[in-house]
Amino acid sequence: MILIDPPNAPGHGRLWSHLASDASFDELHDFARRAGIPARGFDRDHYDVPAERYDDVVALGAHPVTSRELVRRLRAAGLRRRRPRVPREQGSAGT
Repeated sequence: MILIDPPNAPGHGRLWSHLASDASFDELHDFARRAGIPARGFDRDHYDVPAERYDDVVALGAHPVTSRELVRRLRAAGLRRRRPRVPREQGSAGT
């Protein structure tokens, strides 16, 4: 199922939603292509969708869910890809 959360993530002077699939990345990429969402909007496990496109994407069949529910469903499906952790430098600065 294609999921979209509310446009509540700020960035670049606007609000963004996250579009994801709880079934497969193939399903997600196919939906994004049909919705005219550019490939550059893909970020690890979701597409970033500007707030002004939210209603259009829902009209195409994306199911509105909360941000928490979207992440829960990605994790349950084994599709959540977290941002890699940056290793801390060993020792302190100046040593």
